[in-house]
Amino acid sequence: MRQYWVYVLASRSRVLYTGVTNNLELRVAQHREGRFGFTAKYRVTRLVYCEETSNVADAIAREKQIKAWTRVKRVALIESVNPTWDDLLPPEKADPSLRSG
Repeated sequence: MRQYWVYVLASRSRVLYTGVTNNLELRVAQHREGRFGFTAKYRVTRLVYCEETSNVADAIAREKQIKAWTRVKRVALIESVNPTWDDLLPPEKADPSLRSG
């Protein structure tokens, strides 16, 4: 069964980015490497929220739903499961295949 993830990344100053992927560790690693414009520009690299589903249509619909919310509502969602805004995927757990070295 496939897995799909809706995720929210944050910068240190709490700029938010919401996305969807079928490989959470790889996608977070890509954001951290600066592969995407918005997240690279604003250094949005900390995974602060994620939820899993087995249906891609549900994942896309949920991503759109969260993106349509006010910032206050998105912050409340994050803080309902991660009140201290900890990085849920510390850098040492990101996809090692993307590291140089």
